[in-house]
Amino acid sequence: MTKYIYFVFSLIMITAATSLEAGNPDRQGEAGAYELLMNPWARSAGLHTINTSCIRGAESMRVNPAGLSRVGKTEVLIAHTRYLEGTDLKFNALGFSQKMGKNSAIGVTLMAIDFGEIPVTTEALPQGTGATYSPSFFNLGLGYAHTFENKVSVGVTFRVISEALSNITAFGFAIDAGVQYVTGPQDNFKIGISLRSIGSPMQFSGQGLSQQLQSPDADFNNTYFARANAFELPSLLNMGASYDFILDEKNRLTLVGNFTSNSFSSDQYGIGLEYSLNDMFMLRGAYRYETAENEDSRSAYTGLSGGFSIEVPLKKESNRKFGIDYAYRASQPFSGTHNIGIRFNL
Repeated sequence: MTKYIYFVFSLIMITAATSLEAGNPDRQGEAGAYELLMNPWARSAGLHTINTSCIRGAESMRVNPAGLSRVGKTEVLIAHTRYLEGTDLKFNALGFSQKMGKNSAIGVTLMAIDFGEIPVTTEALPQGTGATYSPSFFNLGLGYAHTFENKVSVGVTFRVISEALSNITAFGFAIDAGVQYVTGPQDNFKIGISLRSIGSPMQFSGQGLSQQLQSPDADFNNTYFARANAFELPSLLNMGASYDFILDEKNRLTLVGNFTSNSFSSDQYGIGLEYSLNDMFMLRGAYRYETAENEDSRSAYTGLSGGFSIEVPLKKESNRKFGIDYAYRASQPFSGTHNIGIRFNL
């Protein structure tokens, strides 16, 4: 069993080394499907998505799918995000995870982006035709994870990606994989590694790429179809660690650190803290730094984040719980991102 664990761990590291070009800002802007990097879940967003080592349940499918197997029994998540306040972008997400036997779990997540109504403009009518359209972007993830001897968890997520307008579409697949290792006298030291958004290039196609042009050999128009360039997915590698300081039976303080190697932008470092009171009230905050030398090339999220959770039993002395999560991430430019969600642990 131990040899198998080491094999899986090594396989992920080898794949990461051969698939990623660490911290390459020269390639910034060359990838697409950046919605794969958007985090709809408030608990992990409050820690700036740096909890690779200690995330668990359905939302781990967005950060490190190995944490999926550490769900209690059944978990249902509903989340809403106001993305980069001022852009009018919003997205909604649903998540479900289910324990399978003692050490395995499966999960499903769905995220859809709401762009609002965008005015239709043409070359002849640049001020707008009076019509509007709304793009349809969504991705569906199916995950599985297993824990070996309560120490090492491995997980994988298969994701379907769809981007569409009324007359043009792009479709693709991605795979996330991850490992978590737990040790210490109270299982309070954790290490996590995840490799995300590995998949084949995507390419737009459809009637929207056609154009009526004058035929060079005749006095009438022909329909010509342009071929869109394919684009890569925004793959990245996360490596993180965390330590739980058990202050007493009711109080816990967790220190979290993380390093992210992006294939199409600069590397990122993050550090955060989470305080828990009796596992009913949690307060968290984090700071993330990006290594880009030019501030204009940095991502919007390079700074502070924070959030809280309130979780109460559905019945007295019951393991079934209801929780509310909130997170805010400062951004430059725009006015930050707000995440809010509810969860049921059944």
